[in-house]
Amino acid sequence: LHVSAVCDVYTPNLNLAVEQSAKQPGGAARGIRDFREILADKSVDIVCISTPDHWHPYMTIEACKAGKDVYVEKPTSVTIDEGQKMVQAARKYKRVVQGGTMQRSGAHFIEACNIVKRGDLGNVTVVKTWNYGNAAPEGIGNPPDGAPPSELDWDMWLGPAPKRPFNANRFGVDPKAFSHFRWFWDYAGGMMTDWGVHVLDIARMGMGEPMPKSVVALGDKYQIKDNRETPDTLTAVYEFPGFLAHYENRMFNGNSMFKQSYGTLFHGTKASLFVDRSVYRIHPEGAGEVIEVKSSNNSGIAHWANFLQCVKSREKPASDIEICHKSTATCLLANVALRSKVKVDWDDARQTVLQPEARKFLKRD
Repeated sequence: LHVSAVCDVYTPNLNLAVEQSAKQPGGAARGIRDFREILADKSVDIVCISTPDHWHPYMTIEACKAGKDVYVEKPTSVTIDEGQKMVQAARKYKRVVQGGTMQRSGAHFIEACNIVKRGDLGNVTVVKTWNYGNAAPEGIGNPPDGAPPSELDWDMWLGPAPKRPFNANRFGVDPKAFSHFRWFWDYAGGMMTDWGVHVLDIARMGMGEPMPKSVVALGDKYQIKDNRETPDTLTAVYEFPGFLAHYENRMFNGNSMFKQSYGTLFHGTKASLFVDRSVYRIHPEGAGEVIEVKSSNNSGIAHWANFLQCVKSREKPASDIEICHKSTATCLLANVALRSKVKVDWDDARQTVLQPEARKFLKRD
């Protein structure tokens, strides 16, 4: 495996990537500013798409058309419609496409989900998921719109998103601010699709990969005074076949009563199981001993190893694009409910919601 090319629309980041690639056997990668050059290169077998979310669908679909296998970061898309088209492209062009929900490849996540599937917890009727952070009170600040840096191709960065004036928070020139795009609806879905997709993906994995029947979501900017558009506080409640699932996020007081700032908790009739990237714990219903299994947190490496093996075998990877799309869609449905201000019912057979006023959030204008 040799990284032959790297691509970025911001020159300092591109130069840094080229510099880092020089450490690999075979020498440095070529630095390219337009991803289409890479897709046109027949010597390239695999592409990794780790752009802001709004670019994921188009790049993935075009890569599939060009005969490339794809590792695409999560969430798969900003809208459910685009995610569906990504799945269709992967199937049509017979490509291996791995989504970036890497926890699925973590050994202790697999073990924890198998415990749930075996019925060791009894009948699981509630799955709780959450993540908390600290951003209050200023958050990401309120920089004014202005001219983009000369080293940035702002129009290419926007790509399929609506044309907007440059804002430092929409882009994030400082590498530490790269993720600020996640807090604007044009490019992402807030914490719901950033972290929600990880914890709800494990919920779906443990419960047999169902899609929700309905969801209601409430949230707003209650505490943070910055120019983000997505909520700093959010609660979503899902009805799945046979169980309920909760997702909760807040961007202040990142501690929790359980000393766990994020995770997935399966609550069964016999026991409950908590899992995050460091550990899983089984808490029995009675006074029995808590079982704790710590993790080496190898999921990132294992996920890439799984992808590369599937490129060779042509089998579906651990987070095949359809699986990752469904976990992303689960999160996006909460945002649809939040933004349309209605309880949303999901028709899985027709791949749409039943509420007409909510359908405009399923696709881009």
